[in-house]
Order: sequence, then structure tokens, then C-alpha cells
Amino acid sequence: MLLPLCAILLPLAGGCLVPVLRFRSGRARSVWVFCVTLCTSVLTFAAILTRSAEPTVLFEILPGMTVALHIDGPGLLFAGLAAALWPLAVLYAFSYMEHEERPDRFFAWYTISYAATLAIAFSATLLTLYIFYECLTLATLPLVNHKDDRASRKAGLAYALWTIGGAAVGFAALMFTLRYGRGESFFALGGVLKTEGAEDLLRWVFLLAFVGFGAKAAVFPFHIWLPKASVAPTPVTALLHAVAVVNAGAFAVIRIIYYVFGPSLLQGTFAQTAALALSCFTILLGASMAVREQHLKRRLAWSTVSNLSYMLMGASLMTPEGQVGAMTHLVCHGLMKITLFYCAGAILVRTGKEYVQDIRGFAKPMPFICACFTIAAAALVGVPPLCGFVSKWQLLTAATATGLPMGIAATVTIIVAAVLTAVYLFEPVMSMYFRPLNEENRALAGEDRDPDFRMLVPIGLICVMIVLAGLCAEPLLTLLRGIAAGTV
Repeated sequence: MLLPLCAILLPLAGGCLVPVLRFRSGRARSVWVFCVTLCTSVLTFAAILTRSAEPTVLFEILPGMTVALHIDGPGLLFAGLAAALWPLAVLYAFSYMEHEERPDRFFAWYTISYAATLAIAFSATLLTLYIFYECLTLATLPLVNHKDDRASRKAGLAYALWTIGGAAVGFAALMFTLRYGRGESFFALGGVLKTEGAEDLLRWVFLLAFVGFGAKAAVFPFHIWLPKASVAPTPVTALLHAVAVVNAGAFAVIRIIYYVFGPSLLQGTFAQTAALALSCFTILLGASMAVREQHLKRRLAWSTVSNLSYMLMGASLMTPEGQVGAMTHLVCHGLMKITLFYCAGAILVRTGKEYVQDIRGFAKPMPFICACFTIAAAALVGVPPLCGFVSKWQLLTAATATGLPMGIAATVTIIVAAVLTAVYLFEPVMSMYFRPLNEENRALAGEDRDPDFRMLVPIGLICVMIVLAGLCAEPLLTLLRGIAAGTV
């Protein structure tokens, strides 16, 4: 079980060495960072393929408080998504960061964040997950603050206060799970708590854990930090909103529901009703705010607020079908949203435009970027046969199958949010293709403003994944059903 530990330590060491090595050129730094990232992804996939059935205990803080690593079904999924996307994210960042200051500091923390993300995926106990969950906040905070201007500092403060505050609430829940856990309390499908005589107390504790660990997933009322964080460089916002931080929050909630408390303790109770109500409200809040927002990256950030709660809502259905729906959307949303952010970043770098009204007519000077934005937008709306349709269909069928009033409410929420998603995403798409360039952008006519291959290759490859994950969804769904059944 050394491979998971090596996969964590390599980007940790590689990131720490970036400012120490003092590269003479940006090319040398890029080669170092890309090699570290690529080798980490190879190690991660090797660890997944050769995973052991037994957890590896790193150390014991106190009896029953164990820090351990293990690759089970959900960990395999989260680590695999990060390993597939991180090398592409780094390649994109090489081009984008040519226009930003302090690249050594940026790539150091960007690489260290990879280590923290994998550590969360490989955590075998709730205590381990909590420790690395906090490490991810600390590793990504300098990225949010990277520009070091007033807006970035305010965004970093909001990010720290809301996510660390949420983690503090989660810590209270952690203490109770340590008290009521069985033995070492390694994650186990169906839950690990001794609930006899303490059912109502543990349901209240679950709500603390849901809201606390859901802070990174921007669940209401901890959603405020995420749109503010859009001031960071685009590789950071894509990292925050598609791969690492927000998915870590959704991943933690899935862990808490299915592998700590267990659906049998929560189904049909006030705890499930409250979790579903919070999720549905956040879905509609995020989508409504996205419709109003005119800044393109902040519009996508509000979209992320909405879509993360699709995952929380699916998990809160507390059925195998709900778990499959939540995990499907975790994967598909990661692909769709990173593409949308990368396209917005490419537009910003190549034209300096940040607002929806300023990108009208951009399909002519930036045909590739606008085409990829359109594909990802259509997928996020749920247009078949793209991957967003697959994940939303899984959530819809899971919600209606419950027969619960809140299940019906979740179904209606998904449909209403899909309409709002079409409004806030197809507006810029229609503007790109069917409106003329603004007066100030007329000089772009006849020019090629698509970015270089370091941006085009990652965006193009992820677009291919969006299409393939929709057309060939059955292998992914078979894997996820196996995870939900405990056979993977």
C-alpha cells in the first residue's frame, strides 16, 4: 500500500521544491511541474489498479483516532477524476500564467493542492479526511490570494472564514462519531456508528456534519465564498469549482451519509428532510443568481453553487440510485465546468473581456473556444446525448423512485433549475453566434484570437470526454453501481 502514500508525497515534495530550485527559465519550471504532475497521475492510477483490501495505518493519535489510507470505491472515483484532469489543468496554467506575476509561488501551491486532494480521496477514516480537508483549504488559500490586490484579499478572507468555519462545525460532528464509532471506525458502506439509544442525537449531529463538510460544496448558508473566489486566476477558479475543493466537499458528504452515519439511521427522518430541503434551496438559489449575474466567471461560479447541490441532493436521497446519481454528476460536472471556466479564461487572456455583453460575435475571432463553450453549456443544461443528460437523468429517476414528498420536490427542483441553466448559459452562446461584434471589438473581425496549443489541447480533450461520457455512459454507470452496491 505504498503507492497511495507515494502519490501524495510526490506532489507535496515537488511543489515545495519549486521556489527552492529557483529555475532560470519558465520553460525549466514548466518541465519540472508537468513531470511531477504526470508522474503523480501515473502513480495514482497504478495505486487504483493494485489497491489493497486492507487500510494502511499511518499512525494513531489516540486509541480510536487513526490516520489511515485506503482506496475504496468512492476514493477510486475521486482520485481517478483528479488524476485525469490535473495534468491538463497544469498544461493550461502554463499558458495562462505567462500573463500573471509570481509564477513560482503559484505552481508551488498548485502542485501541493494535488497532494491534499489525493489525500482526501485516499482517506480511510473520518479523522483522516478531516485533517486533509483542512490541509486543502490551507493549500488553496494562497491561490485565491495570488493576485494580492484588494479584491483577492477579500475573496481569500471570505474563503478562509466560510470553509474553516464550516470545518469547525464538522469538527463537532467528528467528535461525536469518534464517541459512537465501532472500533477504529474505518469507512464502511452502511455506516460505522453504534446508534442504540442515541438515534435522535446522531441525526442532529449528522446535520452538523452535512452543513460543515458541505461548506466546501457551497451549500447554503456557506455558499458566499465561492462566487467571491472567482477573482482568482482562471486555473485556480477551475481547480476550485471543478476538480478539487468543491468536489472534496461533495465527496465528504457522500462519505458521511453512506460510510459513517448510514442511510438506515437517516431515511425518512427530519435529518433527511432538512438535508434535501437545503440542497434543493441551494440549487435554485445558485441558478437564479447565475441568471442575474453579468460577469462571465461569476455567472459560472453561481452555476457551480447550484450544481454542487445536485450532488448533495442525490446523496441525501439515501438510496443506491441516489448515490449513483450524485457520483455521476460529480464526474460529469467536473468535466463540464472546467471546460466552461477554461473557455472564459481563454477569452479573458486573448481579448481582456469579462462580461457576457462584451463577448457578442466572438464565434468569428475565437471559433474553437466558442464551439467548446457551446458543447459544455449544452451538456450542463442536460441536452442528450452529452454527459450532463446522463447525470441529471440518474438524479431525476432516483428522486422520483423514492415516492417521498421531498423526492417529488427534488424532481421539480431539477427541472426548474435546468430551465434556468438554459437561460444563463445559452444567453452567452446565442450572443457569440448570432449577434455582431460590439463597436469596440470590431477590430477583432478577421483575426484569429483562439489561444495557443497549451490551452487548446486541454479544452479540446475535455470536450471529447464530455461527448464520450454521454455516448458511452454504460461503463461509468456500471462502475458507479458497483460502488453503491459495495462490490467495487
